[in-house]
Amino acid sequence: MIILLFTLVALFAINALSIYQYSLRDETHTADCAIVAGAAVTDDRPSPVFQERLNHAVALYRDGYVKTLIVTGGYSHDNALSDAAVARRYLLAQNVPDQAILVEDRSQVTRENLRYAKGIMALNQLHNALIVSDPLHMKRIMLIAQDERIEAWTSPTQTSRFRSFSAKTTFLLRETFWYSLYRVYRVL
Repeated sequence: MIILLFTLVALFAINALSIYQYSLRDETHTADCAIVAGAAVTDDRPSPVFQERLNHAVALYRDGYVKTLIVTGGYSHDNALSDAAVARRYLLAQNVPDQAILVEDRSQVTRENLRYAKGIMALNQLHNALIVSDPLHMKRIMLIAQDERIEAWTSPTQTSRFRSFSAKTTFLLRETFWYSLYRVYRVL
């Protein structure tokens, strides 16, 4: 029993280190689109975390890295608008043209963000994407993109709301749990 516990703790630690190292990777270059990972909304406004992801996507659009932004996220917390609809409204307020914004509003989890975004990409003849999220989310979301057969590169927001040691540690522990669980899910 002690050996099993030690093995699980060691695997968790290895995954955490791997996630941290991967979070330092930024592969931003031109692509057909950017897929913005959904996050919570509050009172029909993007949460601070989601807003920073959207700000990064706006910068990618303005700097010419992408011509299309796919915002993701379904309905949550009895909101009248989906997370993606709130994101679309935010991007429009940042002067991103409506024709440059595609909305995926069915997803509830990261895997669905990418699965449904892939369908939108196919309908719009978009062949590759930059994935926009927080740095510590990148390893898991890129593994999911690989599983969904999306040609993609990392483009983590450099203005993540997870800045303090405590916030980063909490996010890293949570992300390590979900990454480890996803790795098990892939095997089953």
